[in-house]
Amino acid sequence: MQCIAGEKREKSMGMDTQSESSEGSSSLMTNNKGAYVPAACSPRFSGPMTRRSHSVSRKSSHDMDIDLPASPKEQGHGHGHSAFLENNGGCASEAFTTLFFNKASLAAFLKNKKSFRQQIFGFMGLLVIFFILIKMSTVGYLGSRIEHQTSFKDASKSNMFLQPFKIFEESAQHLTQENGLRQSTFTMASETEHESPEIWLKPKGDDDLEQCIGRSKSYKKLEGGTNGFLLVHANGGLNQMRTGICDMVAVARIMNATLVLPSLDHTSFWTDPSDFEDIFDWNHFTKTLKEDVRIVKSLPASYAKSEPLQKAPISWSKHTYYKEEMLPLLKKHKIIHFTLTDSRLANNGLPNSIQKLRCRTNYQALRYTKSIEELGKKLVARMRKNGKPYIALHLRYEKDMLAFTGCAHNLTLDEAEELREMRYNVKHWKEKDIDAEEKRKQGGCPLTPRETALFLKALGYSPSTNIYIAAGEIYGNGSMRALQNEFPNVFSHSTLATEEELEPFKNYQNRLAALDYILALESDVFLYTYDGNMAKAVQGHRRFEGFRKTINPDRENLIKLIDEMDRGQISWNNFASKVKATHINRVGAPYPREAGDFPRLEENFYANPFPGCICESHKKNRRLLKQQYHA
Repeated sequence: MQCIAGEKREKSMGMDTQSESSEGSSSLMTNNKGAYVPAACSPRFSGPMTRRSHSVSRKSSHDMDIDLPASPKEQGHGHGHSAFLENNGGCASEAFTTLFFNKASLAAFLKNKKSFRQQIFGFMGLLVIFFILIKMSTVGYLGSRIEHQTSFKDASKSNMFLQPFKIFEESAQHLTQENGLRQSTFTMASETEHESPEIWLKPKGDDDLEQCIGRSKSYKKLEGGTNGFLLVHANGGLNQMRTGICDMVAVARIMNATLVLPSLDHTSFWTDPSDFEDIFDWNHFTKTLKEDVRIVKSLPASYAKSEPLQKAPISWSKHTYYKEEMLPLLKKHKIIHFTLTDSRLANNGLPNSIQKLRCRTNYQALRYTKSIEELGKKLVARMRKNGKPYIALHLRYEKDMLAFTGCAHNLTLDEAEELREMRYNVKHWKEKDIDAEEKRKQGGCPLTPRETALFLKALGYSPSTNIYIAAGEIYGNGSMRALQNEFPNVFSHSTLATEEELEPFKNYQNRLAALDYILALESDVFLYTYDGNMAKAVQGHRRFEGFRKTINPDRENLIKLIDEMDRGQISWNNFASKVKATHINRVGAPYPREAGDFPRLEENFYANPFPGCICESHKKNRRLLKQQYHA
């Protein structure tokens, strides 16, 4: 585990804060290698490193203007060598002039009665200093090396690792505020000067595919009476409940049961008291599914006092399980209450009509309420102001997920202990004793904000990229600074919407999650840092809507590359090249979902509804027939 050793921070970075803040008669200051550079031009004076003070300018009306700069240069953010030289190009020449052409210094130097050998030695030393200054002014040498070289204490002595990014960022913040320059916290040795339009394009390969969730001509209509009533309790967060409800609609169809308005989970980590009708459009839900299942708001009066049979269906069950085991119980007791709904149907091996019904429920029937939909559309429009695309980033670096996975990279010892206590206090989380660093190396941890920033830069996204955070509160004191310093245009529902617009959503985490779902679905690029329920639900919906670009990081390989770069084993250019090569086929292009040996390990149906809800188009069939005819 890594954590910040605050009391050793300045010493480990070689920074003398007293000498930097003191006022003297000389215009030169000493860097951490003993060389002299002009104080105003030192690369360690890198400017404000916090997020813009006004990413959103609020108005009294319901419309808002967002400061979305058209390019990095407009921000003064410096992008690549040219921008750095533009801001600091005079540094080396000023140092050269000060050292070599100050007449008083030169005269004193010539009058010195030292030996010729000493004069030559002194001249060579000054020449070395001059080339060091040139190096710093062109590639930001100190900035990149401070960032990429990991300092650590021997675990046997202190059992504590230093975090180079946080140490540099926090130690330099005082200096950057005084100097007023603006530079990224971790300046790479090489940056992409021009963003390629290809990084925003959707993947290829969907020309011959289309949605296919309509009812077939042989689809049986609802006839006769019901076999009983099905009560369901949707458990988990919003997206887990969403897919669970889809499964229960299909189960009601399989058993010819009447589905009672699903109840939502109020006791999960989010403790949201919202009911179904507070989040979803109930009338639209029942109208869309009227030909598939019978749905009522409550039990009839004649059954109001009846005691339902409590059951938790077996996970990943086939339709035969519900027909052969659950249906007889329903006919006998007339009311069954399913206490769990998550993953209660198999991903594969179900009738086509059932798979299509799951998708009709998910992509058509489960529409959010009018207030959620309208605000979601407004926020999408604000993210696209000036015609710019945006990335929706599902940054799952949240307290509950970190506690569940046992991941604590970049956190302090106190924060890691808080997560450990939470994990042990949640009884149904079975894995308790977790090696955090080993799990991270295996790709089992959500990416940190810093790792995410490195990943985005390596893929070629510029600092001016608009990013929407589709997630809850990011855990860790100051952990978001790593991302915001490199990509200042970071937004969330709390910064895009006015206080008046968010008032109906306060203290309702599932309603806020619904807003995030809309912005993630409509984004130009969706990137998720962990395979959670929202990641599955959104990527599947984006596939259904035409295979919109969705980036799935290869976390194990990415972490390996980041650690190698931090140890100085590979250069930034080599790192970026390998990241791009690794992820060329991880952008959401079409491929068929395949059944595996174990349902829990195979690809989730809602993450990839092809086949089942996406089919080969009639155009392709007609083209093939035409080719065969002319052959």
